Amino acid sequence: MQTNTKWVSDPEHSELSFKIKHLMISSVTGKFNQFEVRTETPEIDFKDSQINLTAQVASISTDNKKRDQHLLGSDFFDATQFSTLEFQSSQLEKKGKHSFVLYGTLKMKGLSNKVKLLMKQSEIIKDPWGNERVAFTVDGEINRKNWGLDYNAALETGGFILGDKVTVHGDIQLVKQPQEA
Repeated sequence: MQTNTKWVSDPEHSELSFKIKHLMISSVTGKFNQFEVRTETPEIDFKDSQINLTAQVASISTDNKKRDQHLLGSDFFDATQFSTLEFQSSQLEKKGKHSFVLYGTLKMKGLSNKVKLLMKQSEIIKDPWGNERVAFTVDGEINRKNWGLDYNAALETGGFILGDKVTVHGDIQLVKQPQEA
């Protein structure tokens, strides 16, 4: 009986970030400082893996405390009511030796929507301590309004303070977990 290989993200070597247009002229970047990615795969090439991410909304950081507090409030993430955001994969479509289209469901602020992301995989390596590691880079774009993140204000010159499109990016390093006995 074959058991799935389990991999868990290394928090010290992983990053989950986002970028959104501000005042229609520049972008603001933020990240989630506390998150975990888990995946299980029956094969070493990850094509049939199940990928799950959970991020703690309260760990959001844009390097601006006032803005971060606003993001945690009811205008945006409403972190007191919705403490996590979650992603669960539904399919990995192999596009090349180490590139995939990642399909899944992203749940934020109590709303779930399907997303499509581009994913690239590194080679699997052994670190100096004997652990097997692999890294994934994930990129995509979502419309924040699909998750009830509707806050905005009109500018005198036309347009809005915030764009609707949010670019998401993940650099995730996973460590292979020991097989259970």
